[in-house]
Amino acid sequence: MLSRLFTVTNLFIISVLIACLALFVLVLAPADPSEDGDDTVTRIHFADNISAAHRKLIERFNEKYRGEIEVVPVDLPFNKFSTNERKQLLTRSFRSKTTRIDVFAVDLVWVPRFVKWAEPLSPHFTAAERSDFLPYALESCYFDSVLVSVPFYIDIGLMYYRKDILQKLPDYPAIEKKLQASVTWEEFVHLSRRPELAQHPFYLFPADNYEGLVCSFVEATNSQGAPLFAGDSLRLNTLPALRALRLLVNLVNQYRVTPPLVTEYKEIEVYEYALAQDAIFFRGWPGNLQGYRANFREKIDNIGVAALPHFEGAAPTSIFGGWNLMISKDSEKKEQALKFLRFITSKEMQQMMYEEMGYLPANRRVYEDQAYFASQPELPYLHQLLEQGTHRPALVEYTKISDILSFYIKKAIKLELPPEQALQSAQEAIRSEKVLVN
Repeated sequence: MLSRLFTVTNLFIISVLIACLALFVLVLAPADPSEDGDDTVTRIHFADNISAAHRKLIERFNEKYRGEIEVVPVDLPFNKFSTNERKQLLTRSFRSKTTRIDVFAVDLVWVPRFVKWAEPLSPHFTAAERSDFLPYALESCYFDSVLVSVPFYIDIGLMYYRKDILQKLPDYPAIEKKLQASVTWEEFVHLSRRPELAQHPFYLFPADNYEGLVCSFVEATNSQGAPLFAGDSLRLNTLPALRALRLLVNLVNQYRVTPPLVTEYKEIEVYEYALAQDAIFFRGWPGNLQGYRANFREKIDNIGVAALPHFEGAAPTSIFGGWNLMISKDSEKKEQALKFLRFITSKEMQQMMYEEMGYLPANRRVYEDQAYFASQPELPYLHQLLEQGTHRPALVEYTKISDILSFYIKKAIKLELPPEQALQSAQEAIRSEKVLVN
């Protein structure tokens, strides 16, 4: 089993190394002296998934600081790099001691992993400035009580649903009301049996062996009041963890509400399949469908958001996601990078990012502006979902643990291992400290 894990990991690393060549050409290769042009302008490189909203934000910053600072985007698009691949690209870049990345975005669970390459920010952000952020967004920005990042935007796990398909049901208003409050998994499976819905894929979630699958597992476990992680302790050999894994297995194999192909799908593939094949429900994150409007505008206009289902007797729970901003400790332009961080986390820019692409603001003043809050139809409900969020642990080794977990969870869903054995094997692999997948 471990040899199989090593094989998968080696293939993954080879693919990442190839992708690194592209990043080297764009960022790490020595600069052409002509690139900088006017030597009175300080250029800072910003690495992230550069969406249309990012570009507008960068344009506004560059206009404000014209002749002084210019931000140069380094695009690591989600449709080309999974979160795991992006993590590897950045890791290899910083190991090479590059000075060509100044500001970079990290998945909030990567903060402990990247802290050794990041500039401490505690001296640069006052208590008043920090209080501008949502507390649960800021929580992920510390390591050993030192501020090492600032929140760019926050995410919360949710369920998308097709209003136009569910409206075929005579009791749709009552169903939608229950969905908003979070239905139980038992009610959800019962809904899938309605004959009016039989022609559509019912529920999709990403189940390839990567972080997205772990999110579903942690949500289902933590919602039972028995967190998967207690401090540094991982608790896999528990009834709540087993119940959570059995749920994911049964959604595919017993209840048949989820097609088996999800075991080969990450988040992007789930969105593409759900939109193309008219799935009724699918797991996702806020705002992530905006990039598909060109091809699926009418369908997206008929999509609503709801809380994820929960076990009967348990509380609705969703995983916090989101991206934080760090400044490279090797950057030679830290003063300018700090100006950029303050600019893009301002209330005005956070509102623009939400309006353009649906990125949930991490700046709490957006939610306290009652006029603005009331003018955004989905924002009050998304804020409500944020209030029931749960964090993954802030562990340096978390990404390694996650890689092992996702490997064995996927094997259970594919019926290659019984759930009990999958959890036991994952626990042993993590404790052995012999399986180093990064």
